[in-house]
Amino acid sequence: MRDFQSPGRSPVLAENGICATSHPLAAKVALDILERGGNAMDAAIAGAVLLGICEPQSTGLGGDAFCLFSLPGSDEVRALNASGRAPAGFDADAARTRGATIGLHSVDAITLPGAIDGFCRLSEDHGRLGLADVLAPAIGYAEEGVPVAPRVAFDYARSAETLSGAGVRHYLGDGKPLAVGQKFRATGQAEVLRQVAENGRAGFYEADVARDMVQSLAALGGVHTMEDFAEVRCDYTDPVRGGYGPIELLEHPPNGQGATAILMLNMLSQFDLSAMDPLGADRAHIEAEVAKLAYDARDRFIADQAHMTEPDRMLSMETARALAALIDPARALPPSLPGAEAVHKDTVYITVVDRDRMCVSMIYSIFHSFGSGHASEKYGILFQNRGAGFTLEKGHPNEAAPGKRPMHTIIPGMVRRGGRVEMPFGVMGGAYQPNGHARFLTNMEVFGMDAQSAIDAPRAFPEDGTLRLETGYGTKVAQDLANRGHDLRWTDSPIGGAQAIRIRGDGVLEGASDPRKDGIALGY
Repeated sequence: MRDFQSPGRSPVLAENGICATSHPLAAKVALDILERGGNAMDAAIAGAVLLGICEPQSTGLGGDAFCLFSLPGSDEVRALNASGRAPAGFDADAARTRGATIGLHSVDAITLPGAIDGFCRLSEDHGRLGLADVLAPAIGYAEEGVPVAPRVAFDYARSAETLSGAGVRHYLGDGKPLAVGQKFRATGQAEVLRQVAENGRAGFYEADVARDMVQSLAALGGVHTMEDFAEVRCDYTDPVRGGYGPIELLEHPPNGQGATAILMLNMLSQFDLSAMDPLGADRAHIEAEVAKLAYDARDRFIADQAHMTEPDRMLSMETARALAALIDPARALPPSLPGAEAVHKDTVYITVVDRDRMCVSMIYSIFHSFGSGHASEKYGILFQNRGAGFTLEKGHPNEAAPGKRPMHTIIPGMVRRGGRVEMPFGVMGGAYQPNGHARFLTNMEVFGMDAQSAIDAPRAFPEDGTLRLETGYGTKVAQDLANRGHDLRWTDSPIGGAQAIRIRGDGVLEGASDPRKDGIALGY
């Protein structure tokens, strides 16, 4: 139980259904859908699409989505990959002449948007209400506008300068970032959603909306065609899985980075975390070292599943043990990660559980804040920059190529215990997400925290040669970590965000939502 004299929030308990997500309007809309007779899939789609209006810097119709879900009365977990591909005319050699990597705000980084195709497929196959009812709330809010929430305004102020051209016109107010309470309106996107509600995926990929995107991309120097958009298709697939003590973690398979979280948990199982202070330097150090090595493995192996050369390497306990053996509890690894070569030879999340215990874990993203910074001229669809997740290294499994999916950072998660689905959950925050999955689950499994406390606990993350610490850590812990050789930086923004819904042993639903975002968990 949390300390009621300290700031924080209690888990949300309900019996009929819960939605947990990063904006309260989206949570409310999802709950309304459930109360009107929709199921968890209807509610998740309705909430996710609205999040693109509530948090336009985080996601939108030009982005991608991944989903894990279980059907009522079943503990089988299925996956849907709604991530887009590079256009057929993409030329990696030409891209190499422009730089060693794909620029975050270049047209080369703009892959085809897969999310809408995924939402349409999931609605048709597993929803109850139909697209018109599911999209109606987002259409209304896009038309009328949504007051900018505090975390959204924080992100606007930090990232608005990445917008250019039509992006400035559609997403800024008189050329300036929107402030708290100002309304963001997206009348163009309201019309796009009407076209999808009336005509399904064809309303987005094969008509005037697609022409707007293709013409806008061509003006930027893109090679995207109407044929590319018409051929976008999502895929059902099977999750990858791993164990940690009594739980089974299910993650979306590559091209997502979910296997990184499984590798981290396998490595962490080589250490006695229970003997450590959950907020102390020993645990923070071990977790940081595990993350460095696991992310190094990710960058070597994860790619479009059809192009991976060693698909099981990330899931192998042998790999985990060999990497864990490289860690010195008293000293940080240098950036070169000695020995690793020998061993290997921004985003929104929504989760919904309904009365019938259908569980949906969905993540929806345009990658970096405001994606590529470019938007379509007529409708203001913000283009993602997922192509920056490719490498231009020749022969690498994740080398950019026509019709190929890039390595993705977004990963929905699901937990089973004793074979029963127990908890859909997710952690936002770009590269941090696998580290966030591992930390959230060890907070609960090793240290006995409830889902809300596990989310609230302070975070650390090694990135770009430094160890970023949230201010929830004490100065004594920071000094201890510095003494072990970590190059510390107090982060100037929160690390990620998270939501979860746990089906308790007594059948009651327990929802949790991250205070690092504006959202809530809401049930009935």
